[in-house]
Amino acid sequence: MIHVLDRFRDITTLNVLFRMIAAFLCGGMIGLERSYKNRSAGLRTHVLVCFGASVASMTGVYLAINRGFPTDLSRLGAAVVSGLGFIGGGTILVTGKGRIKGLTTAAGLWATGIIGLAIGAGFYEGAVLAALLVLFVEIFCAKLSRSLRHKPEFQIELTYLKKPALDQIMRCCKDNSFAISNLQVTGSQDTDVPVFTAVISLRSRKYDSLDMLLPRIKATEGVLSAECVSV
Repeated sequence: MIHVLDRFRDITTLNVLFRMIAAFLCGGMIGLERSYKNRSAGLRTHVLVCFGASVASMTGVYLAINRGFPTDLSRLGAAVVSGLGFIGGGTILVTGKGRIKGLTTAAGLWATGIIGLAIGAGFYEGAVLAALLVLFVEIFCAKLSRSLRHKPEFQIELTYLKKPALDQIMRCCKDNSFAISNLQVTGSQDTDVPVFTAVISLRSRKYDSLDMLLPRIKATEGVLSAECVSV
């Protein structure tokens, strides 16, 4: 602990102002990075989240220590953490290709709220270190993540007559080191014969193409057609 900051740990008017400034700076640092990348939650959102969390934390400390009320210091903080889940959930989107966007921003908002709670409680050292680490993760780890080689995702569109054929195809995918990430099945009637259509999304850590899998799927009994619709 930094003893120079001990004078700012009590709840006084000067200390409240100090904590507000600290919340603005910590939330603003994270929010600026999100605004620079044109994310849905930017500077204002992160500053307000950090502000609100710090005020909630200070209110709990004030009621318990300065007013002597029999209250649980952690209750307001727990309510803030729960509420942050609703705010962060609004930044998460699922694109048409089934990809999820906004998870990093939602996690950053949640972390910013926790930082605000730490500032409101007078734990400045932890709050500043956490803010710097959040920035490090959002800036430098993003570059590291982009540099990693990701295996492509494949989509196969099937038409088949018998339902057991789909079970055989799924088993074939698994046996050949292809993991099924998504499956959509629709049914239609063609005269008296039921015809089913399925779109299977696949990933593999071993293969970069479907050259060896697609012929085996087409050879499955009951399969009318199978083709790769996206890579």
